Amino acid sequence: MSAPTPLLRTLRHGAWTIHFIQAGGVQLDGGAMFGVVPKPMWEKRIPADERNRIPLGMRCLLVEHDAGPVLIDTGAGNKETDKFYDVYGIENRGVNGRTFLEDGIAKAGFAPEDIAYVINTHLHFDHAGGNTYRSEGGEVSLSFPRARYVIQRGEFDYATSTNERTAASYFSDNFVPLQKMDRLTLVDGETEILPGIRVLPTPGHVPHHQSILLQSGGEIACFLADLVPTAAHLPLPWIMGYDVEPLVTLETKRRVLRQAMDEEWLLFFEHDALVESGRVIHDGKTYKLAESS
Repeated sequence: MSAPTPLLRTLRHGAWTIHFIQAGGVQLDGGAMFGVVPKPMWEKRIPADERNRIPLGMRCLLVEHDAGPVLIDTGAGNKETDKFYDVYGIENRGVNGRTFLEDGIAKAGFAPEDIAYVINTHLHFDHAGGNTYRSEGGEVSLSFPRARYVIQRGEFDYATSTNERTAASYFSDNFVPLQKMDRLTLVDGETEILPGIRVLPTPGHVPHHQSILLQSGGEIACFLADLVPTAAHLPLPWIMGYDVEPLVTLETKRRVLRQAMDEEWLLFFEHDALVESGRVIHDGKTYKLAESS
């Protein structure tokens, strides 16, 4: 798998400029990514390699808001071992010891110190690993030292109370330093973070997963994160084996995709290596992508 370009595209959304930043490539087991869907079906959409892994991205958003740059999710970061990156097929090494995320932010015209808010959809390592970084001396520091990091209170509690099923996805260095440095803002349920930026509870993947609604100039977009990680996951029963509450995911998808279709939301796909965004229709049988943007 070749490493994706750090900065893919810039989109005008109402009064805002939104930058799609590819924080790196990742390869995960196709069976785990599609749960009970048979391989002959899912492999038609995303072919697997010899290790049964499919190519994915870690797409983050950088929103140029009046309150300052707002970053949504942060990729895998630079703190793990070479063996870890090999297991998950992560390619994200950027310049200056950081990652593609910082490279993309620079290409958008900003520095890490400029980021005003970081919103994490949840705290799994591929979504929150870039919250912090490890220096050459081994010290862990905040990647965005002036930002407020916004997380659901329930998700923070869930991430700091792991069990045998969840511990492989939550690494304390990705989020505990935020609390120690007093840069953490915990919210409960649906909340407007800034004018036009609202977090929307979308449980199932984890109990307190949130998606991000972006409303400006009469236009509505939604960063779905792991509710619908790729465009191939639009059909309601196409749910990841990683989800801790798959039947909850099913009902959340039913609700969100119906509203997205009725209100013509533009949907952003975080893990799709090729499809950045699109709108959905229902053809009488299933939800599917109407068009790419």
